[in-house]
Amino acid sequence: QVQLVESGGGLVQPGGSLRLSCKASGVILSIDVMGWYRQAPGKERELVAVITSGGSTKYLDSVKGRFTASRDNAKNTVYLQMNSLKPEDTAVYYCKAEGVRTMMTKQAYWGQGTQVTVSS
Repeated sequence: QVQLVESGGGLVQPGGSLRLSCKASGVILSIDVMGWYRQAPGKERELVAVITSGGSTKYLDSVKGRFTASRDNAKNTVYLQMNSLKPEDTAVYYCKAEGVRTMMTKQAYWGQGTQVTVSS
């Protein structure tokens, strides 16, 4: 059974920084893509940043230059460093792992979500 466990969310003032972490646990052979999505109240879930096993990244336009995704393939962990946070970044942030290969399956998994609130 594969599980994604997120950590690092919280309350931060505008202009501040937070670092999110997401670790995939279980008997995992490999993970193709890991990344972060977010959902604000009344809005659809949107892609924030994804990173492939080779290190290629893709970002939401509004976070480019402020957020950085990275991953440790050996630890099946993905990180999101968020700098210069703005109130509009407030949302529940979800970790997603795609192409997760185990001995039996290859599928995607979601984390439970972590709240990020940017407010003075």
